[in-house]
Amino acid sequence: MTQYILSEDADRDLDGIWDFIAQDNIDAADQWIGRLFDAFDAIGSTPGIGHKRDDLTTYPVLFWPVGAYLVIYRATSRPIEIVAVTQGARDIPAFLHRRFSL
Repeated sequence: MTQYILSEDADRDLDGIWDFIAQDNIDAADQWIGRLFDAFDAIGSTPGIGHKRDDLTTYPVLFWPVGAYLVIYRATSRPIEIVAVTQGARDIPAFLHRRFSL
């Protein structure tokens, strides 16, 4: 059984990441998506590996960095829910506010 699920938003995030990287290099895009799915597996197996970031949000989510990306997930349910995958350089508080306000 899979120990994580992807939200629809996270699935769209992955599509956008792949599309962006694939503009320059399809193999690199595939490799990045593979790295992210490896991270999802690790998080699903050990949900406590993430970090709470009260400086970024009060939403009940944890963060796990993968290269330049942040995997944002809810560990309060089983399977855990990957709610977003985004560039770590973004304005994360604004991104999460938009994401959770919809």
